[in-house]
Amino acid sequence: MSNKKDILENIRRHINTQYEMPDIDIQGIQYADKTAQFIEISKSVGGDAIIHDGKDDINELIRALYPEAKTIASNLPDISLTAINPDDVQSPHDLNGIDLAIIEGELGVAENGCVWIPQNVKEKVIYFIAEYLIIILDRNDIVNNMHEAYNQLKFNDYGFGVFISGPSKTADIEQALVVGAHGAKGVTVILK
Repeated sequence: MSNKKDILENIRRHINTQYEMPDIDIQGIQYADKTAQFIEISKSVGGDAIIHDGKDDINELIRALYPEAKTIASNLPDISLTAINPDDVQSPHDLNGIDLAIIEGELGVAENGCVWIPQNVKEKVIYFIAEYLIIILDRNDIVNNMHEAYNQLKFNDYGFGVFISGPSKTADIEQALVVGAHGAKGVTVILK
């Protein structure tokens, strides 16, 4: 049995012609109305996306969407109905039992309805432990496809980020769908 180095050297010795990597310009799919496409796809993956025109208070909109949420967490300055600031907890375990988390997205993708969430809270567990999740996203920050999204990704000081698209779901071999298995049971994107 040869080791990895021997195997690679043997391959290199037997390569007669080398080819340069091709320069590929991938455009990806384009949409006439990225916002409409994002909303449609968000609904098709089990989430929701709505436009907030800015005329009404966003806190009132959130309360109308989730009237039964008692424990609400957010570190966003415009959100006043929160009970917990996820940056003020001593341990991620203190966030267990959150009914609703309100976070900010950086980039939306019309192709698949996902939103890039850089870690902008102390404890990233808030993205996954809350029963329901609201993502606030500027509709001008929606791109057509993942190619465009990856070209624009930025990482902050935490160095963590995640794409979220709709609620968490999984299905087993018997095709029993479970929603909220690894994260929020429901996700609403509010486009401002």
